[in-house]
Amino acid sequence: MATYTPMIQQYLTIKADYQDAFLFFRLGDFYEMFFDDAIKASQELEITLTSRDGGGDERIPMCGVPYHSAANYIETLIERGYKVAICEQTEDPKQAKGVVKREVVQLITPGTIMQGRGIEDKENNFIAAVSLFDDGTFGFAYNDLSTGENKVTLLGENFQEVINEIASIGAKEVVVDDTFPEQLKKDLKEKFFITISLENETSISKSFEHLLTDLDDEKLEQTMSTLLHYLFRTQKRSLDHLQKAKSYNTNQFLKIDYYSKRNLELTETIRTKGKKGSLLWLLDETKTAMGGRLLKQWIDKPLIQKKEIERRHRIVESMINHYFEREELREGLKEVYDLERLSGRVAFGNVNARDLIQLKKSLQQIPAIAHMLNRFQNEDLQHLANQLDPCEELTDLLERSIVDNPPISVKEGNIIRDGYNAELDQYRDASRNGKTWIAKLEKEERERTGIKSLKIGYNRVFGYYIEVTKANLQFLEEGRYERKQTLSNAERFITPELKEKEALILQAEEKIVDLEYELFLSIREEVKTYIPRLQALARIISELDVLQCFATVSEKRHYVKPSFSDERKIIIKDGRHPVVEKVMKSQEYVPNDCYMDQEREILLITGPNMSGKSTYMRQIALTAILAQVGCFVPASEAILPIFDQIFTRIGAADDLISGQSTFMVEMLEAKNAIAHATKNSLILFDEIGRGTSTYDGMALAQAIIEYIHNHIGAKTLFSTHYHELTSLEEELPNLKNIHVSAIEQNGKVVFLHKIKEGPADKSYGIHVAQLAELPPSLIKRANEILVQLEAGSNTREEVTKERKSSIEETAAQLSFFTDEIVPKAEKETSSEKKLLQELSSLNLLEMTPLDALNTLYKLQKKLKSQQNS
Repeated sequence: MATYTPMIQQYLTIKADYQDAFLFFRLGDFYEMFFDDAIKASQELEITLTSRDGGGDERIPMCGVPYHSAANYIETLIERGYKVAICEQTEDPKQAKGVVKREVVQLITPGTIMQGRGIEDKENNFIAAVSLFDDGTFGFAYNDLSTGENKVTLLGENFQEVINEIASIGAKEVVVDDTFPEQLKKDLKEKFFITISLENETSISKSFEHLLTDLDDEKLEQTMSTLLHYLFRTQKRSLDHLQKAKSYNTNQFLKIDYYSKRNLELTETIRTKGKKGSLLWLLDETKTAMGGRLLKQWIDKPLIQKKEIERRHRIVESMINHYFEREELREGLKEVYDLERLSGRVAFGNVNARDLIQLKKSLQQIPAIAHMLNRFQNEDLQHLANQLDPCEELTDLLERSIVDNPPISVKEGNIIRDGYNAELDQYRDASRNGKTWIAKLEKEERERTGIKSLKIGYNRVFGYYIEVTKANLQFLEEGRYERKQTLSNAERFITPELKEKEALILQAEEKIVDLEYELFLSIREEVKTYIPRLQALARIISELDVLQCFATVSEKRHYVKPSFSDERKIIIKDGRHPVVEKVMKSQEYVPNDCYMDQEREILLITGPNMSGKSTYMRQIALTAILAQVGCFVPASEAILPIFDQIFTRIGAADDLISGQSTFMVEMLEAKNAIAHATKNSLILFDEIGRGTSTYDGMALAQAIIEYIHNHIGAKTLFSTHYHELTSLEEELPNLKNIHVSAIEQNGKVVFLHKIKEGPADKSYGIHVAQLAELPPSLIKRANEILVQLEAGSNTREEVTKERKSSIEETAAQLSFFTDEIVPKAEKETSSEKKLLQELSSLNLLEMTPLDALNTLYKLQKKLKSQQNS
């Protein structure tokens, strides 16, 4: 390092502390990057890679971006998951004795950006911290730096719970310590496009001690402290907008795991990963950015507390019944700025005067909104109205201090109103009177010289001057005018009077700009003291916005208020899939009923492909979710239980990254439901077992149905093409068959999309293939093969007998081959006989898949033990 120039040595010293980030090193008007940073940045940003002499043996790779346009380049790197360390000059180059002092003033990461393309108005930008404790449990904390929100919880020993939470909040970055297992970090990177960062400090610092006062668990404090240490270390500035950390328990909400949220398309669609076509897209009639973010949070975490759900329903009902008041409220909310993120920018120090005008206009709407709420004549809304804080002192401050149309820049003046500050008014008076004096002087000089084209001008290089064309120079009085500049067709002069006035005017204007900036900073500091009140106001406005959004959607789409059954009944009349109904538009959606009680715990759904089985199942789940977030539901009547969990296995999807097939994903999702569901859960299984052979698939499907029926008792919708399973209705008292009806007309199938009692008579698979316009010859041949197969088909009982005899035959063959290969007297011991007898006596058709696997493991263990002995 000694061979490098002092500047490059400084760069390398600073870079050593930011190995995982691009170091934007300020040199004059550019941010420069060197060595590997330069090579990589030139590729990512598509900028020219050059080199420079740094004192070493070889030229150093270098690239740079202009200071004034660096934000776009930084955003590009952040969007691709990188970090950027901003290194600024911290002393005046004119006063530097050697290399100018530089230091990193901020580390920008995917989880800590405050503004720009990476920040969506209606989406949070969360950063999370995960701690693994000695007992195997996980601590999980998250923060949105742009809003100041902090939350923390404890999770069990299953890492899947951590994955579910990260997916739920859509975290862009995860902070862990050095002891966090590498395999788990790898799992996170493979599962999500996410940045992993390190922070080993867990102590409670005085700088954020006040943020942890509501936490009563050491593990919660430690996890939250890890995240806060990372934020303070990387941002290196005031974070006064951070809110007190609030703990939550995942059991306080309706649990919907990562896969089920994806299958139900709650916040994004499976195919495009976009918002359009999701439940969030359907519901989002919010008028504020704050409301849009809260709506997504409510969808991710529906309630299970009946009292709070019914409170939301009462407010929605009242808003539906008061159309004109609701429309006025929507108009009022439209004028409310993003108070949460504004508070963050005030604390962060990057707010401008236009933002403060937006804040003033927002606060001016609050009294009117409170008045509107009282007109609803609803106790819950009146309670919210009483909590609205208009921050009148702040509104008055901003009204007195900031002009109505300030510039974007806060360093160019024209921000502060006349009359706010006496010293500023004096400077302005000097400046304005000086300019009036100059205008008067120009008139006098024209009269004195008789030169009508004479004018007084100004530029930043020469200041004020009197300009006379060369043809009129003869009319100037000698000795009075001092030449200042010569042009091609004119001369510029200055007089003693003009020179004196120029000094007064320019001094005043310079002081005006400096003083306005100081006054603005003072106003910003005063606004900072209102941040807690603004954040409290933002929470109420957000809630009002989401509830009016529910009312608007419910009225527009003819939803009804649901009621809740303590007897675990589901009664849905004329139920619809909310998103499909909206997408269909002009086409008439076919509604369907759903009835389930203690004698109808499982509905076995049969019917042809494309008939609507999956849509029917999803609409039941979405109806439950809508009810539990506080919205009305798409039906003419709805009575529902309050579900504690929803599990789905819908659609086929390989997990290619983890190397898992469709069938393995199917089995893992089924296992998750079976392992965690309770009688108060809702399970949706769509064609379980189709990813393997017919017999295996049918056996697994039946075993899963029986296990849910006998051991869990959860409300379950199970669709299948295994028609043999419909006879389970005779064996399982709480299972009922239903089907989606279809009819044949002129040799073609017509889907009625109507749910009816009983099993379907056939699957119409070839008809669906015909609708897909497969070649006619292929369709004809398929029909011929179908006739042949149906002629030789077995009943379910015959299939069962065949499988039983096949198993017995396999066991007999195993015994036969053992006798053939080795003389019985030499090899077959009594222990082996017992093993074979035990194997042949097993009734595999009565065993669950898990029981079969455990039994096989025990037999293998016994066999290995005998072989080793």
